[in-house]
Amino acid sequence: MKRKKNNVSKNISKTHGVIEGAGEVIEQKIVNTIKENYMPYAMSVIMSRAIPEIDGFKPSHRKLLYTMYKMGLLESARTKSANIVGQTMKLNPHGDSAIYDTMVRLSRGHEALLHPYVDSKGNFGKFYSRDMAYAASRYTEAKLDSICTELFKDIEKNTVNFVDNYDNTLKEPVLLPASYPSILVNANTGIAVGMASSICPFNLKEVCNTAIQLIKNEKHNILKTLIAPDFPGGGHIIYDEDKIKEIYKTGKGGIKIRSRYVYDKEEHCIDINSIPPTTTSEAIIEKVIDLVKAGKAKEISDIRDETGINGLKITIDLKRGFDPDKLMNKLFRFTPLEDTFSCNFNILVKETPKVMGVREIFKEWTLFREECIIRRTEFDLNKKKDKLHLLYGLRCILLDIDKAISVIRDTKEESMVVPNLMDAFSIDRIQAEYVAEVKLRHLNREYILKRTSETNRLEEEIKDLDDILNNKSRIDEIIIDELEEVARTYGKPRKSILIYPEQIADEEQEEDIPDYPVTFFFTREGYFKKITPQSLRMNSEHRLKEGDSIIESVEGSNSSDLLFFSNKARVYKMKGSSFPDNKSSVLGEFIGAKVSADEDEKIVYMAVTKDYKGFMLFFFEDGRAAKIDMKSYFTKTNRKKLVNAFSDKSKLVKCFYLSEDKDFLVLSSSGKAVIFNSELLSLKSLKSTQGVHVMNLKKGYRIIDIQEVKDTNKSNNQRYKVKKIPASGYVYSSDREQAEQLRF
Repeated sequence: MKRKKNNVSKNISKTHGVIEGAGEVIEQKIVNTIKENYMPYAMSVIMSRAIPEIDGFKPSHRKLLYTMYKMGLLESARTKSANIVGQTMKLNPHGDSAIYDTMVRLSRGHEALLHPYVDSKGNFGKFYSRDMAYAASRYTEAKLDSICTELFKDIEKNTVNFVDNYDNTLKEPVLLPASYPSILVNANTGIAVGMASSICPFNLKEVCNTAIQLIKNEKHNILKTLIAPDFPGGGHIIYDEDKIKEIYKTGKGGIKIRSRYVYDKEEHCIDINSIPPTTTSEAIIEKVIDLVKAGKAKEISDIRDETGINGLKITIDLKRGFDPDKLMNKLFRFTPLEDTFSCNFNILVKETPKVMGVREIFKEWTLFREECIIRRTEFDLNKKKDKLHLLYGLRCILLDIDKAISVIRDTKEESMVVPNLMDAFSIDRIQAEYVAEVKLRHLNREYILKRTSETNRLEEEIKDLDDILNNKSRIDEIIIDELEEVARTYGKPRKSILIYPEQIADEEQEEDIPDYPVTFFFTREGYFKKITPQSLRMNSEHRLKEGDSIIESVEGSNSSDLLFFSNKARVYKMKGSSFPDNKSSVLGEFIGAKVSADEDEKIVYMAVTKDYKGFMLFFFEDGRAAKIDMKSYFTKTNRKKLVNAFSDKSKLVKCFYLSEDKDFLVLSSSGKAVIFNSELLSLKSLKSTQGVHVMNLKKGYRIIDIQEVKDTNKSNNQRYKVKKIPASGYVYSSDREQAEQLRF
């Protein structure tokens, strides 16, 4: 660290009494500042706030639930949420608003979790609504839901570690001894510093069954028991097995979720009753309204939110004559009615954040649960051993009750009662203390026999507990039994229904596009016009840029597909309907700008098609030609740009879109010409094929022009016609007569 002193300020301090060192400039290294100030904050957010741990909870969740547990809210009646928030502040000093927000998300009324932890009463808002605010904590009531029994089972038996709270006045658990993998049952998301976590929910029964099978067989195929995630809002999961496998393996990936709807024939409306968890009903309605305003959803006459006591409901009124399924397929593409849940299984394991696959999460949870079982067993074992030890001392009294009474009665000082009993019956201090505390009314044979009858039972139980600690298979059996009980008690049917991509592909229909005849014009400089026949009849004289000319004029329809090929071996696909109808008097649209082509890229050809029948013919400077099936350019998705549309090994001279084979004249820079029929070229499906030679060229020569020949029966044309390729060609005569004959 360097210091530069300001001499001016130092002099002022001498003459005017200014504080010494005022105006001093201190240079600090940014690395040191980040290390000393920012890194501790980042670590705190990661370790103590945003990332869940293997028990399935963040610290804020755990503190709230444990506070409710200590308040006795697991079995008792509900209490005001404000009371719970106030008590939780003893463990979580982040303010009542943050604590209440946490409670709202965990509540049954909010409907954000498959298995809520808080049994709520009152308005807790809804996870699927942005504007439906929850009531203040003084109005709502809550208690722990019954499933929390499995979270706190045996927590008093030293199953988990406890630490001091922030002011060292209370103890709180580091983890909760959950008897099932709650980390995978309820969704959990969090954004830390430099990392995030997003865990999707799974069906409780499927999770428990998978955990059981993995305990029995480490190589169990998880997909057989854990089919796919299960979201609390239901919906349809678009099932892609490869993507699910990737998520299960790496802990990262995306799951597509589609809303569910019902069509009411009588009212001619669509009722949407489940939406993806990544959006809200308000966001969907706003997006649909935007589509209607833009003229892209003309089928809709009205949309409204009818959410009420029966749950979510978005109603869309249709105009007469429109297909509801066709409309919904459009809305799935353009609105959040279909969305992707991004998975990032980042979990804290032993204070270390780890992105884990599903198998690894189950393994870590099983290890954690085994430790809980061992600690619980050790706790029970020690308690039983202590009790057995006391009963052994009490059994000694059975031999001579009168002697015990006599020893106590004849002892002059109270402090000597315990030592005298120890000497009289050969028992230790703990046993003697226990005997000395027995009430006088209990010093009878019946009481002592009842107490000592437990000895044999305790000895058997201790032996059984020792066997559990020494036998891992016994521990696994206990975990399996508990998982089966949880699945049986709390398991529910799946809410999310699986659909497959091939089903969707069959259902998808084209957007309604008005279809009418048009003529497409394309110029040498790359300008495009779409003109109706009526407009052409009124004015057929085109306005063009100076020096420009029309090179293509193709009749088609408004719904035709347009393929624009560039000199960089790319093709840009657009719909004819995406262009406005023009007049001949307008310059047209510059295609390079429309398709966002590179600055040095030029559009050289336009192909118009609806059924993708026929083929593309490409001619290159090196004498090669390629014949590519037009179906190779068909795509199911709305991809607007295809690279490697043709070979870029040699410069493209010309290309043609043909529905049938034709004759072409090929001219080289050496002055030779060849006429051949395109049927001599074999049809290829690989777009990047280099093709075959149609003309043999000597070094330094190239193809300079290609023309379609309509009449090859003329005598002069026959001179250049070949039946096999490649051909060397014949010297081309450029006299006017022959040129006229060769014109197309």
